[in-house]
Amino acid sequence: MSTVNKNLDFPALMNEIFNPDWFGGAQAQVSSKLPAVNIRESDLAFELELIVPGRKKEDFKIEVDNELLTISSDSKVEKETEENDTSFSYRRKEFSFSAFKRAFNLPETIDTDKIEANYENGVLSFDLPKKEEALPKPKRVIGLN
Repeated sequence: MSTVNKNLDFPALMNEIFNPDWFGGAQAQVSSKLPAVNIRESDLAFELELIVPGRKKEDFKIEVDNELLTISSDSKVEKETEENDTSFSYRRKEFSFSAFKRAFNLPETIDTDKIEANYENGVLSFDLPKKEEALPKPKRVIGLN
C-alpha cells in the first residue's frame, strides 16, 4: 500500500515544489477593471469624475470625436534602483501594468469645444459645459395689451 495521499493533485504538487514565489510574496494579477465614474448635472454643465489613483497627467489620452468622449490610460510602474547599489542582486523583479479605456456618448447639448479636464489627488474630472441654446431661459414677464 502506498503512503501517497490519493487526493493530492500532481500538477498542484509540482507547482508548489517549483513555485518561483518562494520568498513568500503574493502572485500579482493584471487588473482590467474600469475606473469608477460619477456624473452630475447642473443647469449649466455636466461634471464627470473618474477615480484613477497612482497615475500621472501624461498617462492619460483624452479625445473627443463628435459626441464621443474617450478616456484611456496605460500605466507601467517599476521600482527604480540606483545603478551603484551592488549590495543586492535581483532574484525577482516585478513590474505592474494596468490599462483602461472608457467611452462616453455625450448629449448633443454639450459644447465639445469648451470641455476642460483636470487631474488632482487621483481624481480625473471633466467640466462639460452646455451649449448656450441648451441653457435654461430666464423668466420673462409678458405684459398685456
